[in-house]
Amino acid sequence: MIIRNKTLLTLIFLALTISSCESEKEREQRQAREELQRIELEEKRKAEEAERAFQLEQNRIAEEKREEEKRKVREARLERERVKKAIYDKYINNSLRTGSTPYSRYFGSNSTCDYQGCSKIKVTTSNSDVIVTLKKNGNVVRHAFISSGSSYTFSFPNGTYQPFFYYGKGWNPEKKMKGGKMKGGFIANESFGKDDPQSLSNNILEYELILQENGNFSTRPSNPDEAL
Repeated sequence: MIIRNKTLLTLIFLALTISSCESEKEREQRQAREELQRIELEEKRKAEEAERAFQLEQNRIAEEKREEEKRKVREARLERERVKKAIYDKYINNSLRTGSTPYSRYFGSNSTCDYQGCSKIKVTTSNSDVIVTLKKNGNVVRHAFISSGSSYTFSFPNGTYQPFFYYGKGWNPEKKMKGGKMKGGFIANESFGKDDPQSLSNNILEYELILQENGNFSTRPSNPDEAL
C-alpha cells in the first residue's frame, strides 16, 4: 500500500513537472503577446494624443487667423470712417464761385455767344449749390457752378440743348465721379435733375430751382452718368 502511494506520488510529481514546464513556456508567450499589445496600445495612445494636440494647435491657429482678420476688417472700417469724417470736416462748407467751371478739364471752358443767332439759359438757385450742364447731341457743351442763392446765364448758338442739374453741399474737388473717370463732386445732399431737350432760337429760357420739402428740385430725376 505504501509502495503504491509512493509510485502514485512520483507520477503526480512528474506530471506536475511536465505541466509546469509547459505553463512556463506558455506564460512567456502570453507575456510576450501582452507586451506587444501593451506597446501597440501605448503607440496608439501616443498617436491619438499627438492627433488631438495637432488638431488643437490647428484650431488655435485658425482661431488666431479669424481674430486677426476680424481685427483687420475692424481697423479698415475705422480707418475708412476716419478718412470719411476728415474729408467731410474739410469740405462740408466748401463752395465755389458762381460761374466756375470745375469740369473744364473734361468739357472745356465756357465760351460766350454775343452775336446774332444766339440764345441764353438763365439758372437761379434757391438754397443749394448746383452744377448745371448743358448737353447738345449727348455731349456737354456748357457747364457752370452756381452757388446757393445766386444765378448764372449761359449763352450759346441757337439749337437744341438739354439741361441737367447736379446739386448738393460741400464741394470736394478730389471726389471720384463716374467710376473714377472724373473728379469733383458734392459730399452731402446729392441729387440730380433734368429737363427735356429745349429747342431755342434767339430767346432766353429761365430756370428757378426751388428745393422742395422732399429734397428735390422741381425737375425730373436724373443720375451722374446721364448728367455728366
